[in-house]
Amino acid sequence: MARYWHGGAAGLKPGNLIKPGHTRTVDGCAICEARANGQTATIDGHAVDPATGRPDRVYITTDREYARFYASMALYGDLYRVEPVGDVEPSTEDPFDTWTAASARVLAVYDRAVRLTNGQRQRLMTRWPA
Repeated sequence: MARYWHGGAAGLKPGNLIKPGHTRTVDGCAICEARANGQTATIDGHAVDPATGRPDRVYITTDREYARFYASMALYGDLYRVEPVGDVEPSTEDPFDTWTAASARVLAVYDRAVRLTNGQRQRLMTRWPA
């Protein structure tokens, strides 16, 4: 059985539902600013966080470090272990194994206030296809 992760806004608890429709705009976030301007930010030559193709869905992944990256972009966001609610569809937008679902239920809070070190970001970037 797959273990799914979601990195996002802080403060959810086990049992809470993650629903689509968030904006992911955080003051001072260069990636968020690029997204708000209709652009795709790059880090070390890698396109990061392009516009969401399915704003009506929640994105989940089996790659914990990829989910941690998204939690870190949510300004002290949290990393959650989740289960999809509804049909699961593969996402073709992400460079890592990612799916979409109508919503996701928080099973556990794995890590609060996620901040990535430069080393953690670099290790993820080496796995990120150019």
